[in-house]
Amino acid sequence: MKVLTANRLIDGEAVWFAVDRSWAETIGRAEVASDKETEGRLEAIGKTAHDNNEVVDVNLIDVELIDGVPVPIRLRERIRAAGPTNRSDLGKQARPELVRAA
Repeated sequence: MKVLTANRLIDGEAVWFAVDRSWAETIGRAEVASDKETEGRLEAIGKTAHDNNEVVDVNLIDVELIDGVPVPIRLRERIRAAGPTNRSDLGKQARPELVRAA
């Protein structure tokens, strides 16, 4: 399974493409691709958003579903989804209600 992630160009915030077709600030709202067709559609959306100067560093990343919430496989992506590793009072991890929002 994969989700589409990027950094919002205007402020650098890590974002994920959501089921409501917006760029969500939390991975819990991300649209999950479970087949190649959906992955291709998400890649096209990411390319368009990049070309329109909305986001940069667009990538499909591997995730697993834990209690219905996508969780990145790679440590780098887990850090991007949560926030800095040295201060749990900063970043997305300081907003747990948003991280779990689906």
